[in-house]
Amino acid sequence: MSVHVIVLPGGGYEVHAEHEAQPIVDWLAGSGLEASVFRYPLNTPHPAPLAALQTEIRRLRDKGADTIGVVGFSAGGHLAGLAALAPNADERTSVQFAVLGYAITSMETETYRPSQLILLGEDASPELRRSTSLDALVTPSSPPFFLWHTAEDSYVPPEHTYRLAAALAADNVPHTVHVFPHGPHSLGLAHGAGEASTWTRFAESWIGEQTGTRKSQGAPV
Repeated sequence: MSVHVIVLPGGGYEVHAEHEAQPIVDWLAGSGLEASVFRYPLNTPHPAPLAALQTEIRRLRDKGADTIGVVGFSAGGHLAGLAALAPNADERTSVQFAVLGYAITSMETETYRPSQLILLGEDASPELRRSTSLDALVTPSSPPFFLWHTAEDSYVPPEHTYRLAAALAADNVPHTVHVFPHGPHSLGLAHGAGEASTWTRFAESWIGEQTGTRKSQGAPV
């Protein structure tokens, strides 16, 4: 089975946060996973970023990837979730697992407002906000999710992760949730960030379970 992980850095749909880009690929490569950063379109409205990501997924399928996962942060986590939960996805654009770090999951609640303005515009309709909220897109056939956040995040409140987790639970979609007590937004690999720094160890084990590549020694239970 050929596995490829697409890394989607955050940055409010305005920039690409570099510490959430290549360093994440390097971490995944150290775990034996093929990965690449996808620099999705910025400062452009929905659905352009999602359409570009789906084109990248199709390209990777054409290169032989059987299993595709997405790892996204903040706004990149929102885009990762949109791809994983896209109602119009087919076999060529489907996502098999998703890892979301302090992700924007709802466009119906408080979040980093510039992201909403860029993606949806000033006067987005309730229908548009709902259709770009991840919790509204979950179905029983959605892929597994690994979610992590910090309780102190002031840019994207942890409510976003709780809302998506509740929707996943309601439809019996496999998921793991870690909300660490301390740490600001945009931690990336979270080196030196106390308890939050353990997210990579948990995620590595979880991804291994999804792909059948879990190491038999030293993996957390």
